[in-house]
Amino acid sequence: QVQLVESGGGLVQAGGSLTLSCVASGIMFSINAMGWHRQAPGKQRELVARIAPGSSANYADSVKGRFTIARDNVKNTVYLQMNSLKPEDTAVYYCAAEKYSDYHYDYWGQGTQVTVSS
Repeated sequence: QVQLVESGGGLVQAGGSLTLSCVASGIMFSINAMGWHRQAPGKQRELVARIAPGSSANYADSVKGRFTIARDNVKNTVYLQMNSLKPEDTAVYYCAAEKYSDYHYDYWGQGTQVTVSS
């Protein structure tokens, strides 16, 4: 099993920045790509950013140019640097991991709240 623990959420003003961290533990060889998802009230959960084992990354159009995902394989940690935050970025952010690099997420963290005030 793999455990994922997020941190770094909080309240920030529009235009500000936050960095989320996700520490993974457990059977690490079962982790392939990792992603950050978010879910705003009344909306479906969406994939915000994904990073493959070789560190190639892709982003949702809504965050391109503002968010950066990175991973430190030594520390078993994935980061999401969020700049130029907007009120519409307000959501619970979840870290998740894939076993087979197929965009199916097998492991999930508990989530961290990000609130952007206008």
